[in-house]
Amino acid sequence: MVPAGTVLPEHAAPAHRDGNVLRWLAAYTASLVGDGVYFVALGWSAQKAGGPTQVGLVMAAGALPRALLMLGGGVLADRLDLRRVLLGSDALRCLLVLSVAAGIALTAPALWILVAVALVFGAVDALFVPAIGALPPRITSPDQLARVTGLRSLSVRLSQIAGPPIGGLAMGIGGTAAAFTVAGLLFALSLPLLLTVRMRPLAARGEGRPEPGTVGKELVDGLRYVRRHRLIGPLVTACAVCELGLIGPLNVGMVLLNAERGWGPSGYGWIVSGFGAGAATGAALLTVVGRLPQAGLVMTGTLFAGCAGAAAVALVPTLWLAVLLALVTGLGAGVFGTLNNALIQTAADPAYLGRVTSVVMLTMVGLAPLGYPLVGAAIGTWGAAPVFVGCGAFAGLGAVIALASGAVRRAELPRRPGTTA
Repeated sequence: MVPAGTVLPEHAAPAHRDGNVLRWLAAYTASLVGDGVYFVALGWSAQKAGGPTQVGLVMAAGALPRALLMLGGGVLADRLDLRRVLLGSDALRCLLVLSVAAGIALTAPALWILVAVALVFGAVDALFVPAIGALPPRITSPDQLARVTGLRSLSVRLSQIAGPPIGGLAMGIGGTAAAFTVAGLLFALSLPLLLTVRMRPLAARGEGRPEPGTVGKELVDGLRYVRRHRLIGPLVTACAVCELGLIGPLNVGMVLLNAERGWGPSGYGWIVSGFGAGAATGAALLTVVGRLPQAGLVMTGTLFAGCAGAAAVALVPTLWLAVLLALVTGLGAGVFGTLNNALIQTAADPAYLGRVTSVVMLTMVGLAPLGYPLVGAAIGTWGAAPVFVGCGAFAGLGAVIALASGAVRRAELPRRPGTTA
């Protein structure tokens, strides 16, 4: 195990060629793919134990503690040793899922057991997600954070592509017990990789940081820090508005749009693939380039482009144009998300990094899905086109909020030491 205080060299290799970063990336990817396999196994187990309503109940049981406890997980990531929180929560997820696999191999699980498993997994995930999100500034230099964030985005896209098929294949070969086993083994694979990741201590910047107090006090301090920070506050707000406006149309509305236009499941697949390809391209661009000048303005511009593409996708008459717009939307989302996260992580005082990360993640996994039923009901009433346009316009308010901030307009990513451009 590498000591937590190990200092990384100032002139380390670029992130995409840095062995330390690549070990973290491999661990993160294994964990994300394990998540995908786990959710497939959990959903199918619930379906066998009950029916469609029970599937929704079990999946909601996992999402609820994750959303409710995420901010508390950020406090613990800042308050405790980050390495221990990260490894401990990952080990708990591994043991829980492998235990479920062993139980299912012996007997069919009752619905209440699946609900309990989902609740516990969601609670542990609320610790793991802020901890893994606070890690990048501790494994690379500030000038490489955009590359690391791009690599992280690529890992997310890869896991979304690979996780469900691997889960389905495991279920086809050995049933739900095999799928849970594969998920647990993927979590187990991430542990030794995380153990070898070198972390450097980060000195707090003293931005009005209060003395440590109770968990509740530190949670409030973290929220106040985000709200008052000249750069992080607008960035988090813009991200939250964007997620609320776009996630519903992209995840729920796209299904209904394809049904309305008669493009069918294959059309839906092409559009989602177009968005994923665009997002991956945007993330890859930042991974290779490493730094874009005038990052705040570029981020705002790509957000406008993504919102416009999302609004227009329901206005075009043909499938290939919808796929093209989905590609543009994904490209904008990929660049925006990478730059947004990189700017937040470089600006945050290390003492607050876990809490800042938890707030960002909460907007994506906790708040954004609240719009799903509203989007579905609105499309059922008015049709897809006006709802997509309205949601795109709402998401565009996030770009307006970002552009209205002088700190965002002037925001730049750190340069590599020794460079002037």
